Amino acid sequence: MENSITLVEIILRLFLSVMIAGVIGFDREHKNRPAGIKTHALVCAGACLIALLQKQIGFDALQLAILRPELSGILRADEARLIAQVVSGIGFLGAGTILVNHRVVLGLTTAASLWAVAGIGLSFGMGYYNIGLVGALFVILVLVFSKKIIRVNTIKKLEIKYKHKFETKEFIQKYFENKGIIVSDVNFKVTQDADKIIYVNVYEIEIPRDLNYASIIEDISMNKNIMCIQMISI
Repeated sequence: MENSITLVEIILRLFLSVMIAGVIGFDREHKNRPAGIKTHALVCAGACLIALLQKQIGFDALQLAILRPELSGILRADEARLIAQVVSGIGFLGAGTILVNHRVVLGLTTAASLWAVAGIGLSFGMGYYNIGLVGALFVILVLVFSKKIIRVNTIKKLEIKYKHKFETKEFIQKYFENKGIIVSDVNFKVTQDADKIIYVNVYEIEIPRDLNYASIIEDISMNKNIMCIQMISI
């Protein structure tokens, strides 16, 4: 009867945890996200270690119950206890990767990937290789290929501050028409600053699949009358 985890198994499970988490972390680091290869590898290896520890505790309890049957009624070795602490505790680390800047939330995907690699590490640590490998495959597919397969044209708000109302407004409208940008709503505001009249338009836009918001901002900002342009979260 198996009563402990062999050294070879420990090395194999930790190796798989670090390698696969490193691949996931590479994607995050390549995209300049807060947590990269080292963070993902450490989270996955740490989760694997805790799962290995929990597994060994179970073996030790079983061995003690065999050696001393009178204790079998009071011995407890719940394999889900430490794992539950990992699942809840990883949330604190994930929260540290989430940034909120001007109502724009960044880092949610990285936080989710950290939570996912913790699950992968737990799978390998407990010896469920099939679950860990299949889970890792799906996590990598989501991170690397989801944007290439599925693209959602989200509605965004574009705030433009400019001067020379008629000339600039005509330029913006022509740009939207030429690029196939759909304007579903627009709000106007006029302010006065140092004897200058500043016009502020907030456009609610929907862009074609082959266009990105960075290009729109760069193109429009090239106009000499544009004073400020930025995306606003709805």
